[in-house]
Amino acid sequence: MRIASSCRAVFAAIVLSLSMPAYAQIPQNPPTPAADSLHKFEVPAAAAPPASKPWYKGKLVKASIVPALLIGYGAYTFNGGGFYTNQQANRDIHKLFPTYRTRLDDILIFAPYAELGLVALSGVESRDDRLNTLLVIGKSELFMLASVFAVKNLTRETRPDGSDNLSFPSGHTAQAFLAASIVHTEFRDKSQWYGIGAYTIATSVAALRMINNKHWQSDVVAGAGFGILSAHLGYLTHRNRWGRQPRLVGLNVAPAYFGGGTSGLTLSWRAH
Repeated sequence: MRIASSCRAVFAAIVLSLSMPAYAQIPQNPPTPAADSLHKFEVPAAAAPPASKPWYKGKLVKASIVPALLIGYGAYTFNGGGFYTNQQANRDIHKLFPTYRTRLDDILIFAPYAELGLVALSGVESRDDRLNTLLVIGKSELFMLASVFAVKNLTRETRPDGSDNLSFPSGHTAQAFLAASIVHTEFRDKSQWYGIGAYTIATSVAALRMINNKHWQSDVVAGAGFGILSAHLGYLTHRNRWGRQPRLVGLNVAPAYFGGGTSGLTLSWRAH
């Protein structure tokens, strides 16, 4: 009996010694770190707001560079100033077109808007949906009309033909370049040629205003600046300028039959 008990004790000891390394390899739960009470109210670095850009890198400054140059040149050549004066430019223009007169400039000021509508109807997707584009146009027109007519009444410059004292800046040119800027902004991601065509029309309006003896060069250059600036302000002040709201497209009409043998039509649409 003693020998059997001793054997059992030795066998148990051997089994226990062999199983101890396996138990030693079982991973233990790491100790829970103590709460950091000193930094619990600090804002994590990832959540900190981004550093603000310098003022000269803002959207308003970038949008104002070209209009400011045009308006500045118009003011510089206003009332006979500059290295190439209004009188010199007027003289050279009427050497080339001594008797040419036309009313085409009164029509072409709206041609860029006609281009905008035709391109949209042809299926080319604009940057903004139609409702937001109309809202931007409305605000831009208000900016342009208010600024142009305010400056006209402040400067009181006489037109080349002497018809009145509302020459500076050119309202026709401002209107044409405003519309061209809208076209360029809405379709520049599709093709730059849409904007090139619209600006070509606007430049033709400016040239015709001088050929018709209605404006000096300073008037049309500044007018282009006021038009472009007004369009840029229209976009910068529009809250939904980066979003696209659903609009109704693909209106479908189909026959329908109701109870009692009554027939009719159903209307359906697909939101884009």
